[in-house]
Order: sequence, then structure tokens, then C-alpha cells
Amino acid sequence: MNEDDSIPRIGQVVRIMQGREAGQYAVVIKSVDDKYVLLADGEKRKYDRPKKKNLHHIELMDYISPEVQNSLLETGRVTNGKLRFAIAKFINEVVTDLKKGDQHDGERRCN
Repeated sequence: MNEDDSIPRIGQVVRIMQGREAGQYAVVIKSVDDKYVLLADGEKRKYDRPKKKNLHHIELMDYISPEVQNSLLETGRVTNGKLRFAIAKFINEVVTDLKKGDQHDGERRCN
């Protein structure tokens, strides 16, 4: 594994693997140190109250939202709407493509 793959980037979408929000997606808004990041999703976790999360408890997705990344780098802030948009865009583009095969199998079994 490349060392760059394990370093979360600002604006990167992650899947939470441990804790109350396990299975949900969030966006990295700040790297605290080499062990923790701050996450927000714009809905339950707003930008102004991010969740501090251990890197071992998240899975880094291969998707960085340019809208969120640019906003944070230029102004130091991001709107909750942009966070929600980034996660929705990621789910529509990436997650839906991965689950298409599963959906068709399920539809056939139900009929």
C-alpha cells in the first residue's frame, strides 16, 4: 500500500467503520494530527460541530470533492449544503454503480 493512500486529504469522502455512525459517509474537513481527523456530513454532523475520528475507525474512499476542497482551501470554511452535495454526488456516482448488480438480483427474487 502506498503511503499517500493512507493519508486523508481535505475534502475526501470516508466511510465510518466504528461507532454510532458506522456505515455512514462523511467528508474530511481537517486533519488534526497523524492519528485523528475531523469529519462532517452537513446533515447530522454540521461543519461547525465536526466529529473527531480515529483514522483506524474510517475507510478512505477514492473520491475527493473538488467543491469542498476548494472552499476549505480558499476560505477556510464550507457550507453544510456543499457537504451534503458532495456525499450525495459520491453515493450517486460510485456507490450506486457498485450496487447495481445486487439490485437486479434482488428484484428478480421478489417477483
